[in-house]
Amino acid sequence: MDRPGQDDDLRLWQSLSSYQVGPADAEFGFIDRLARENGWDRTYADRVVEEYRRFCFLAMRAGHPVTPSDAVDQAWHLHLTYSRDYWERFCPEILGGPLHHGPTAGGQAERDRYFRQYADTLASYERIFGPSPADIWPAAQKRLYRDPQARRVRTRDYLLVPKRAALIVTVLAICAAMLVFILW
Repeated sequence: MDRPGQDDDLRLWQSLSSYQVGPADAEFGFIDRLARENGWDRTYADRVVEEYRRFCFLAMRAGHPVTPSDAVDQAWHLHLTYSRDYWERFCPEILGGPLHHGPTAGGQAERDRYFRQYADTLASYERIFGPSPADIWPAAQKRLYRDPQARRVRTRDYLLVPKRAALIVTVLAICAAMLVFILW
């Protein structure tokens, strides 16, 4: 953080570092909710919240539009549901101004724009914080061109089987059925 306004940057970072979303005495707090809603363990959710803080810092100080990783975006979405906390405490008291969430309008041009913004975000992250954790901040190609093809699934309602395993089981079942038919 070696540029003009370093004292302001330090104050912002100290405020973000000590900030906790929602009431401090909540029995089921923000990190627990984030973990549950995304199927993460608490340790990973805690790391995502730390990266959300870094993203918010970048949003206020990078000097260009920033785009979060998917994991960080999940933290941001959940924080927005704590609307009073977000708009009445976090934005004015911690950030010193609004931080709006602007979803994509869709299409190739938007995807390319967000690809550039995300790549710029990663570059600013590395300049300010050092290398980003790849399990939370994947490369731009993965984040914007491969991951959007993924779907969120409620694992308590569906059995998830990797395609390769499903293919092997299917082939074996067909072979077994053919063998039974032939021997019958």
